[in-house]
Formats: sequence, C-alpha cells, structure tokens
Amino acid sequence: MAESWWKGAVVTHLLVALFGMGSWVSVNSLWLELPVVVNVLPEGWNLPAYLSVLIALGNVGPIAVTLVHHFAPGRLNERLVIHVAQALAVVASAFLAIFWGQTLVVAGDLHSVAYLLLAFILALVCCTSNVTFLPFMFRYPPEYIRTFFVGQGLSALFPCMMALAQGVGKLECRNSTSGNGTLEPHYLKENFPAENFFWFLFVMLGVSGLSFLVLTQQSADQSEQKRKAGCSAASSSSSKDSVEAEESHPLQNGSLPVSEDQVEIAKEPPCAPFWTLRNIYLLVLLGVSNALTNGVLPSVQSFSCLPYGSMTFHLSAVLGNIANPVACFMAMFVLCRSSAGLGAMAVFGGVFATYLLALAALSPCPPLLGNTVGVALVVISWIVFTGLFSYLKVVVGSLLHEAGHAALLWCGVVIQAGSLIGALIMFPLVSVYHTFQRAQDCVDNCSL
Repeated sequence: MAESWWKGAVVTHLLVALFGMGSWVSVNSLWLELPVVVNVLPEGWNLPAYLSVLIALGNVGPIAVTLVHHFAPGRLNERLVIHVAQALAVVASAFLAIFWGQTLVVAGDLHSVAYLLLAFILALVCCTSNVTFLPFMFRYPPEYIRTFFVGQGLSALFPCMMALAQGVGKLECRNSTSGNGTLEPHYLKENFPAENFFWFLFVMLGVSGLSFLVLTQQSADQSEQKRKAGCSAASSSSSKDSVEAEESHPLQNGSLPVSEDQVEIAKEPPCAPFWTLRNIYLLVLLGVSNALTNGVLPSVQSFSCLPYGSMTFHLSAVLGNIANPVACFMAMFVLCRSSAGLGAMAVFGGVFATYLLALAALSPCPPLLGNTVGVALVVISWIVFTGLFSYLKVVVGSLLHEAGHAALLWCGVVIQAGSLIGALIMFPLVSVYHTFQRAQDCVDNCSL
C-alpha cells in the first residue's frame, strides 16, 4: 500500500493536468515573448506575421496523423508519437534558449533562421498534440478529460505569469527631449532576458514529458495487475459474471486507466453511428468556440484593451487566463448536458465576443475611454468570454469522450481546424489590410 500512493486518483489528476499543460505551452510562450525578441531579431515587428505562417504550417502534423488513422486504422502507436513529440519539443526549447538570437544572411538579408526553425518545430508539436493527446485520454474515465483541459488552461496561465514577472511591455511617459512639452514613451528594460524565459519553457515541457512517462508507467502496472487478476480468476466459476460485466463496460474502471487491450476493444465500431445530429452540433460548437478563443479574439486583444491603458491589458490577459482553468475545474462538478443550454452559453459568450471586437474596431477611441466603467467592462468581458467558452470546450470534450476513441480524434481535429480558420480570417485583417488601429503610447489619440 505504501508504494501505491502515486497511483491514487489525486496524483493521476495532477499528472494529467501537467501532461495537458504541455499541449500548447510552446506557442503561447512564443507569442508572449514577442515584445522582447522583436527588439533584437532583424524581422522586427514583421515577426508576428512570420510566426502566424509557421503555426499554420504546423498543421501538417495533425493532417498526417488524421490520414494515418483513416487509411491505416489501429496502426498508429499514439504513445510513441507523444513521446517523440514531447522529446522534440524539449530539445527544441533548449536550443531556442541558446540560439534564439543567432542570425544568418539569406538572399542578401539578415534573418533569424534559428528562431524561425525552432518556432516551427514547437508549433508542429503543439498542433499535433490536439490529435494525439486527446485520443490518448480515451484510456481514462470521463472526469480526466476535464482535468486535461484544466492543464491546457495552465499552458496559457503559467507563461503569462512569467511574462508579467519579466516586465514585458512596461513603459513610462516622459517629457520629450525636444522641449516642446509633449510626452514620449520610454520602454523599461525587462527584469530578465528572453533566454531565461525560454529556459522556463524548457522546464515546463520537461515536467509535462515526465508526467506522461509516469502516466504510461501507471497504465503498464495496471495492465499487469489485471493480467494477474485474470489468471487468478480463471479457475473460479464465480468470476464469469464479473468478467462479462467488465467486458460490457471496458472503460468503467474507477479512477485508473484501462489497459491497452481494453482500448482496442473500445476502438471497435460502436453499434450507434458517430455522425448523429447531436454530435455534429457539438463539433460545430467546438469549432466556433476555438475559432473565437484561439484565433479571432487573441488577434485583437491589444486593440480592445490598450486604449484603456497597459494595466487594463495586463488585467484582461491575466484574469482571462485564470478564468480558463477555473472554468475547466468547475466542469468537473457541474456538467451541462443540455444541447439548448450549451447553445445558449455559446450565444451569451458570443455577445461578449462581439463587444470586444467592436472595441477593437473602434480603437484607438473606443467608448467610455478614460472612464472606470469602460475599464471594468473590458476586463469583465474578457473574463466572461474566456470562462464561458473554456467551460463549453470541456463539456463538449467530455460528451464526445463518451462517444468513443474516434470521437476524441475528431474533437482534436475540429479544435485545430477551428483555431486555424480563426487565425486565417484575422491575419489579413490585422496584418495586411490594417483594419484595426493601434493606440500610440503617451499620446492623446482622440484629440481633434
């Protein structure tokens, strides 16, 4: 009993959360550190456009995994793919911490080849995680899928807290040296350099990888225990009913993962078809929510918040990222199964999304500028928007978990597709056509 404490439900939940943390922590970290690296790398503020393209190219990973599942069902070793992806991410993050500032001359121009190459590798791993990590969670009872989404929320929260500790984006408005009485921004030096931030990313990815190793060891030990128990029960005539009951519900295994044999049984085509109207409805909700939370709204967060001040932007970012894991945690206790309720939640969250988009479109002179009410509305809108759609994603993931392994694969595909579509819609609007106008620091942007 003394050696089985690490196999308990609480420890398993913690390991699943840390495992989920590694899914998108790399891309989140790259975006958060952009204000620091653009001051060093030759691409400057064109770097976000490069990064957006690299993340889009990272979708070759989930496309490849989905094709393998389609043309060679049951042949893909998900555990091996996850181990390789996590090892690749850990090595890439270490190289990023060492070589991120190195440049090379390409076609006559200076480019940050090392940063861009390593960013692509990290983006590839993150994109692939949606179609590998989620299907792997089919081995666990439904409550663990909610813990997994809590971990995904932490993948945004922890880098955000680290960036705030670094002092990213802090500035002071000082009198102009020209002596004309105007103010000009003076950007403060960060508390620690970018390489320290990337080493923190390395640690988070390492912790996630170690957590997955322990989870796989737990599963292996559980499988061995079941084989021994099966051998002992084979000679007992009273074991027949219990074996039949276990085969009828292969995933009802308390708080422990099922064995690989049971996973293969559960992967077999179910009696009920997957493509029902309810499941399609859930996937549509999932796609829309991810398009908004991972693609559309993050692209305009600075436009919606910065006119009200840098403190408003920081509060929106931090409290919004806190709302994500909190909403996922709440779903562990209160799970809405009503299709109408989920639709109403999506509409309500869409109202806040529309308000934030309107603020971004009206930047740099949104309504209630210079008013405490305006600041409060922006921050509350980001909290409610993030919380509602985070809860919605967890609920849909939990309901699809009940539909089988293939359902979780499609869940990951739709999450990635929604995020990509949202980003592709916003990229030309923000970076090409400059639909949204950024507020200038230390300047009254709304004076006539």
